[in-house]
Amino acid sequence: MLYAVVDIETTGGFASGNGITEISILVHDGREVVEAYETLINPGQEIPAYIETLTGISNEMVVTAPLFGGVAAEIYAMLHDKIFVAHNVNFDFSFIKHHLSLSGYDLRCKKLCTVRLSRKLFPGYSSYSLGKLCNALNIAIHDRHRAGGDARATAELLTLLLKTDLEGIIVQTLSRASKEQVLPPHLSRTQIDKLPQVPGVYYFRDQKGIVVYVGKAKNILKRVCSHFTGNNSGKQRQEFLKNIHSIDFEICGTELMAFILEAAEIKRLWPENNRALKRYEQKYGLYVFEDQKGYMRLGIDTYKKRVPVLYSFNSLVEGHNLLRRLIKEHKLCEKLCFIQKNRDACTGHNEGKCSGACLGIESAASYNVRVKYAIEYLSSILPTFAVIDKGRTEEEQSCLLVEQGKFYGMGYISYHTDIAGPEMLKSVLQPYPSDDYILNLISSHTTQFPQKKIAI
Repeated sequence: MLYAVVDIETTGGFASGNGITEISILVHDGREVVEAYETLINPGQEIPAYIETLTGISNEMVVTAPLFGGVAAEIYAMLHDKIFVAHNVNFDFSFIKHHLSLSGYDLRCKKLCTVRLSRKLFPGYSSYSLGKLCNALNIAIHDRHRAGGDARATAELLTLLLKTDLEGIIVQTLSRASKEQVLPPHLSRTQIDKLPQVPGVYYFRDQKGIVVYVGKAKNILKRVCSHFTGNNSGKQRQEFLKNIHSIDFEICGTELMAFILEAAEIKRLWPENNRALKRYEQKYGLYVFEDQKGYMRLGIDTYKKRVPVLYSFNSLVEGHNLLRRLIKEHKLCEKLCFIQKNRDACTGHNEGKCSGACLGIESAASYNVRVKYAIEYLSSILPTFAVIDKGRTEEEQSCLLVEQGKFYGMGYISYHTDIAGPEMLKSVLQPYPSDDYILNLISSHTTQFPQKKIAI
């Protein structure tokens, strides 16, 4: 069994937007290095000043070096039939696979990460960075942050790991059934093994325990593992994987509850790697206010987070349809409801449908009575219902409550609970913020499964 111990220097942290400036490959037979390859590479782009300071590799040094395409055949020949080994292997592998693919080569080989192996075989160290780990293990590093020096230190580390591995951990890691080689470098396999295969929400945390991503799943284990497959070489994915140190999860009775909990947790925690639901905002709301003449006025406006809203919706058409229904049912003034914006009397007055509030003929006190009735009517036509489904165990069932058109919350109740009304459910359910995204989820679900919806 031959290992290819690899180290590279690059112009930046992700493969798709950066080049390789130096590569070192040491072929290791399990006992010692038997073959070596090393070269500077012209990355085809400027080397940033901070990279030059770190590695000592300048633009002048690589100007006469070969482009990656010029040495791709040699690199592929050394790697394709060996086990690819590196300290934080997915970083080096993503770069080399990406740049080989640009030259027409498809690199497919097993990988070993000396960070992950060191955590298993040499537990208890405060840091597993190459420099600090080698210092703790008395492995000398010469030419730190140069490909050759770091590769030689990694090869010595591999030798020590192979000698220490008396329980066959490396063989297990390389087996087809093992997912070790695709996991982020700082995430232990034991955390993956604890994940259940049920619906729920999972949380990726960084080294400080801060949540960096929240996700929902029909099968938590399967969904979490899917994050680590593939070879996306983009900056976002590479930084994302590097920052994952631990995983928490919360089991949900149904996939719908997982969707809702995910949305609520993203709003609460605002993780740096969640983007789609952060952008979701209510678009419009129906509001009431009193003008300078004392008339209560209903109107549609863009959604305002800190202003009480009678009802919210995603489209102006939906809002205007609802407002026109209130105007018709309670003989409100279209002008005072901002449906008409001319200075004359509203068309409803001419047709006998408005009592002249727009002209000051009807008093504010009289008009406001009908506005209040309209608001009460709005509450009566907005639905109140529960969604009952399976729970986390056989002894319980899940329950979601929508009250007067707004999502109240969710939780779990006994199969023997008599659902007498919303107040009884509210005493046992966990409240959550309501928005149109969640209401649309519930609406779609109850349309598909109407038997789960119970009117209250």
